[in-house]
Amino acid sequence: MAWMSLILAGLFEMFGVAMINKLHKDRNWKSLVLLVLGFGASFIFLSYALETLPMGTAYAIWTGIGASGGAILGMLLYGESKDWRRLVLIVIVLVAAVGLKLVA
Repeated sequence: MAWMSLILAGLFEMFGVAMINKLHKDRNWKSLVLLVLGFGASFIFLSYALETLPMGTAYAIWTGIGASGGAILGMLLYGESKDWRRLVLIVIVLVAAVGLKLVA
């Protein structure tokens, strides 16, 4: 259950990052509320996962999901560069996070 919570924390982190971009563009209360809810849920799920998982591993995976997912969302939703080198580096981040899980 801790791993599922950690994955959900990472997904909510991605959502929060997307809402930062939306708030920057729209400047409305709805975007602000969604941003706060996204990051709030992310921290709640991360906190639950940390009750069981080692902090270093959990934090690395949480940030890996958030950073990689944020970059992918930027490519898909906001027209950011889809250069193959960016994609390779995103894969490296994800592989490193999985590697931490395997050795922890």
